[in-house]
Amino acid sequence: MTNRFPEILTNEKINERQIDFRNALFGLDKNIISIENLEYLTKIYNSTKQLNIRNKILKLLYDIDFATLKEYFTNAYKKERYLDMKIYALRGLSNFVGEKEIAKLLEKFNETLAKRQETTPYNYQEYELLRGKNALPFLVEKYGYSCFKETLEQVNKQYNAMPEAFKGHFTTDENGESVMLKKPEEIKTIMDKFWEDDRKKYVK
Repeated sequence: MTNRFPEILTNEKINERQIDFRNALFGLDKNIISIENLEYLTKIYNSTKQLNIRNKILKLLYDIDFATLKEYFTNAYKKERYLDMKIYALRGLSNFVGEKEIAKLLEKFNETLAKRQETTPYNYQEYELLRGKNALPFLVEKYGYSCFKETLEQVNKQYNAMPEAFKGHFTTDENGESVMLKKPEEIKTIMDKFWEDDRKKYVK
């Protein structure tokens, strides 16, 4: 781990799929992010179409309270469509705005969350990310806002309404890294059985 900001991340012409670029970004120590090199990360975020790159940059920046990041997180919250990434943007924005503004944003968020139950009833991956230690539980513990608590309660309610086959496969730790709770082959077996049993309901 180096204490210097990687030069490759300052090169606007570099291909973001290049292995050296990805190694530099995904191995970046957030403690070396400064007001001077911050702009390189926000430029990468704003220019890339790669979800995993945007996701990584959100998690690198969401605990940093440089004033220039307020606009970045505001725009990121509007830009992202996946609910977990919206919560990462909201975690960053919470460094700059209070409960009243956060609650207003979560009203629409909760409406979208409720629709997920209708459109994607087995939305376990997104639920697990929202329930992860770096997401809503972190925000509830740090701020104690009623709006965060209500959103987490809604996530848990929708999560618990799913069949058991979709629960407890993985979680995320304090750093936002995935932690597998079951082996891939075990997950496949559980899922295959669920879909086979489900299919039999409609076969005479």
